[in-house]
Amino acid sequence: MTLSALDPQRARDLVSRLANHHVLIVGDVMLDRFIVGDVERMSPEAPVPVVRFRSEYTRTGGAANVASNVRALGGRAVLVGVVGDDRAASDLRVLLEAASIPTDGLVTDSTRPTVEKQRIVTGRNQQVARIDYEDDTDVGGPIERDLINRLDRLARDADVLLVSDYLKGAVTRGLMDRLNTFKTERKALLVDPKIPHLDRYAGATVVTPNQHEAEMATHRLIRSDDDARAAAVEFKRRVRCENVLMTRSEHGIWLSSAEAEGAIAAVAREIADVTGAGDTVVATLALALAAGATLVEASLLANYAAGVVIGKFGPATVTPGELLTQILSA
Repeated sequence: MTLSALDPQRARDLVSRLANHHVLIVGDVMLDRFIVGDVERMSPEAPVPVVRFRSEYTRTGGAANVASNVRALGGRAVLVGVVGDDRAASDLRVLLEAASIPTDGLVTDSTRPTVEKQRIVTGRNQQVARIDYEDDTDVGGPIERDLINRLDRLARDADVLLVSDYLKGAVTRGLMDRLNTFKTERKALLVDPKIPHLDRYAGATVVTPNQHEAEMATHRLIRSDDDARAAAVEFKRRVRCENVLMTRSEHGIWLSSAEAEGAIAAVAREIADVTGAGDTVVATLALALAAGATLVEASLLANYAAGVVIGKFGPATVTPGELLTQILSA
């Protein structure tokens, strides 16, 4: 079954209502650093390209990119996560503050680095190498207590709760247990998951695995809509969540919920980079639910938003104008 497209007038109404709704994002914040250069020769020392430096820039990544997506759509984003005491943390705070995303929910742990992905790319956006700085062990002790204290202070005023789990240590069992106490019928809890933490997401309103994650969790190959349907039902049973939204790259989205079950076709016209597309999906989904969309409507909006950002390079965001243009031109 294919879910119906959004009525243009309803789409305009929902997009216009995204502004100012409050999303609390909890999870693994990251900095994405891009070092851009030209490749003109191979090294005489080893069979690797020599990159002549041209420029460098940074973007928010992980949970911080989810927050950036919420802000780009006009919502209020509040972020809870862990950073180190280093240059990457300073650079990340600058990016967040420039986007009007508060940083008082960030806990500094001087024993671990800020999660940073450093990509070396050519001027044509071809990635040459990536260097990751991280400590992926779960935080504990006073750092976890500080995270939970900040969650307690910031969650009460949120319209929607969102977990962005990248397995970098912030999404502990204790943090998830505490977050679940703030979930209500009117305050949804969304989770962008990782497989090793599935047993931490019980009770979530919506969990958003990609197809590979759904296959890993259910031990099922997904090659058709029927496969997607069966895997989504099994995923819900395994995780004990209420609804599943499975992203399937060029095959779009599969939604499994009490409200509706079916496929949403992909709408991308040009694919430049899928990095961060899942962040855009879950951010749009959360903000749309806060704005009064049904789960089907929110899923449709999220699919259109993903179609915009994968036409851009690196972790990217979508504006209300871009989102509406994508919907109306589909």
